[in-house]
Formats: sequence, C-alpha cells, structure tokens
Amino acid sequence: MQWETVIGLEIHAQLSTQSKIFSASATGFGAEPNTQASLVDLGMPGTLPVLNEQAVRMACKFGLAIDAEIAPKNVFARKNYFYPDLPKGYQTSQMDDPIVGKGHLDITLEDGTVKRIGITRAHLEEDAGKSLHEDFHGMSGIDLNRAGTPLLEIVSEPDIRSAKEAVAYVKAIHALVRYLGICDGNMAEGSLRCDCNVSVRPKGQAAFGTRAEIKNVNSFRFIEKAINHEVQRQIELIEDGGTVVQETRLYDPNKDETRSMRSKEEANDYRYFPCPDLLPVVIEPSLLEEIRAGLPELPVQKRERFEREFGLSAYDASVLAASRELADYFEQVQQACGDAKLAANWVMGELSSLLNKEGLEIDQSPVSAAQLGGMILRIKDDTISGKIAKMVFEAMAAGEGDADAIIAAKGLKQVTDSGAIEAMLDEVLAANAEQLEQYRAADEAKRGKMFGFFVGQAMKASKGKANPGQVNQLLKKKLEG
Repeated sequence: MQWETVIGLEIHAQLSTQSKIFSASATGFGAEPNTQASLVDLGMPGTLPVLNEQAVRMACKFGLAIDAEIAPKNVFARKNYFYPDLPKGYQTSQMDDPIVGKGHLDITLEDGTVKRIGITRAHLEEDAGKSLHEDFHGMSGIDLNRAGTPLLEIVSEPDIRSAKEAVAYVKAIHALVRYLGICDGNMAEGSLRCDCNVSVRPKGQAAFGTRAEIKNVNSFRFIEKAINHEVQRQIELIEDGGTVVQETRLYDPNKDETRSMRSKEEANDYRYFPCPDLLPVVIEPSLLEEIRAGLPELPVQKRERFEREFGLSAYDASVLAASRELADYFEQVQQACGDAKLAANWVMGELSSLLNKEGLEIDQSPVSAAQLGGMILRIKDDTISGKIAKMVFEAMAAGEGDADAIIAAKGLKQVTDSGAIEAMLDEVLAANAEQLEQYRAADEAKRGKMFGFFVGQAMKASKGKANPGQVNQLLKKKLEG
C-alpha cells in the first residue's frame, strides 16, 4: 500500500524582549538558576501580571509579515495543568481569541518549486520553567528562570507532506523571525523549538490518520530524523495490524527513535478559561500601520530583488537571502566589487566553507565584506588569478591584512606581460619537445588532454602567476604554429 504523510507543526519562538511577558524579570540566557524569577513569575498571592507591550508589537509584526489577520481584540486564557516546572499550576496563553489569525508562508522546495503552507494562528503565551536532573544526588531540581519568558506559538495547517518540507518550513520561519528581529532563533539555547504532529494515511484517502505529537525538537536535522522515524513507525504499526494511538512522544537523537511520553491531551483537558487578571488587548489600526511602515525587506522580497537586480539564479538568491546577516554581507561585497555573480560565488563558496570549518556565524567572519570585495576587484583587474585569489583569501582569513597588502608582501601579482609569457612558453615547449611532437601528430580528441598538460607546465613554471587566459591564448598559437 502507498502511504501519504500529513504533518502540522507548532513552532515556539522566544521573543527578544528585555523583560518577561508579564513581569520586569530579565530574559537573558545562561544566568544562575532561579536568579531571574520574580514573585509575579512564581504566581505568588497578591501579585498581578502586567502585559509587555513589546511582545504585542512583535506578534503583530509577525502577523503582518505572513499576511495574516490581526485580531482587533484578543484575550488571554489560563491553561491549567500541574507540572513541577509550572509554579502557578497554569500557563497564561491564548485560546479562542489569539492575536494572529490565519496567514501563510511560501517555502522553496529542493526542486525549486514554491509551496504555500497555511498558518492557522500565532498566539502569545508564557514559557514554563525547566526541570534539571543532573548533580542532584538522585533528585531533580527546578530552574524557574524561563518561567514567564514570552513565546509566540506559530501553528501551521496540516499542509506539509514530508520531513524535508517540514525542515524547509521551519527554516523559513527561522529566517523570518530573525529578519523581523523578534527572535534570535538560537535553537541550541531553546529560543526556537518545534512540536511535530505526524500522521499517515493511505494515498488518496481524504480523512486524516491518528496523529502523534513529537515534543520540543530543537534542530533542523533532528526535525527531519524524528519525523522520518515516526512515519516509519506508524506505517509498520498499521501494516502489522496495530493502530496508532494519539499521544505525545519524545525524540531520542542518540537512539534515533521516538518513544511514548504521555497520552495526547485535548483542549478541554486543560480547562481553559479567560484570565481574570488581564484585560482584553485592543489593537488600534494606527498601531498596525505604524508597525507595517517599519517592516524590513522580508526574505521572499529580498530573494526576488536579488534575482531581478543582480541577475542571480533562483538558487543563489535563495541561499543568500536565507539569513539577514548573510544577505547584508553579500550586498556589502557586491557594492565593494561591483560584480554580483563573483560576489555570490565567493560568499557561497570559499567564505561559507571557511565558516563551516571554523564553526563561525557570518557576523564572526575573519574576512570582512570590504576585504573580500577588495580582493575580488584584484581578480577583475587581472592583478591576480582565481587560483592565486584562494591563497590571498587564506592569508586574509589568517589575519595578514587586506588583499593589496598580501599581494605586495608575498609577490603574488599576476604576470600579464605578453612578451614575458611568450618567453616562458618557449622554454616550456623546448623542455617538453617529445610531448610537443606527440601533440602535433595526434588527432583532435587526444590534443585536448595534451593541451592541458602544457598549460599545467606553464602555470608551474610561472609559479601560478601567469594570467591563465593569456597562457591559453598564446600557447594555442604556438602549438598550432
């Protein structure tokens, strides 16, 4: 039987506010346990929450960016459940009246096609604390620093049909919230994490299958692996005569498997009711217009502009626009050298390779955009060849200065004097008289490979400094002469 996968994702993005959603406590990562939890965060009697205006603005910004409905009036509710890291016994969230309603996001798939993923809603809520299970002599500890941290929960429609589509969607959300400046997207620190709702059904069937939810997956690679494992588990279970149970599961990356955590709760299990401590939030049209006017150029817009303005391919434009910092770096290189294609090639090639090898982000690059642009200018004006440029780039990455200084210090300037190149070619041909005779006696097919031999010898003789274009042109004349 052929099976179809149905996936819906719930992404929790931690909003980049200075303080928590209902208190003045700090939200910085890595503080000593329980040093950033106030009486409000702990839900102590007599305390009242005060809504953080910046969290509301950030939610509106996201809603406008996904072309969603922004609720003119939205309310907070209490989601009741008991867990050690939830000190109040409830989580303040939004249920019936979320701040962001239906919207959509277009994702680019591996084959270059664009697919629209519906977004059901995005609502504001507070985070819970964190249970710690190490170094407590067999006991667990509770760190409430995260309690009350503002989250935007982004709920997709069940429009996703594969693990790769799911990763493409999460990457698109990740890029968008970073472009908007509302979330730093640091998945290792839990700033952006994902719950994956996965089900399977026979291909062609309209009704959805029973879904399982995989909680708190915090990397693109683990999202893909967790979904693929869960899909295979469900298919094998059904084909063996079993039935899928609606439940919450955890993904174990060490064993590459999902395992049962608890039965999946429904909304009525949480006994939602309007929060009596918070007034309804009214969003004035003037506020939305102010926020809309301040929106940055978004990833899709930037990608389209790169294609239109710089003539980049859809793939190159998509890669460069995936991160706001990378896009800014590329544009600075392009402005410095005036050649978008060369700039794209170097940013996506040598620079990306260096950053991956060193485990660095683009804003930590040891080669500045101005330095890379300056080096590309020296390729364009024939001061250095592409091969020598790689040596210059390595020297720049090692902190040896800009391109001009390195070229001068190491004597890397390209030889472009035709007379000097011709003299060097004469020496090469004289030193390889036997190969020259074979070349002239060979047919056209064999000459191609042999020509490469002479080019290699010429570049070796010039220590890589001869202009490759001139070498090829002058060598051809001499070989045919």
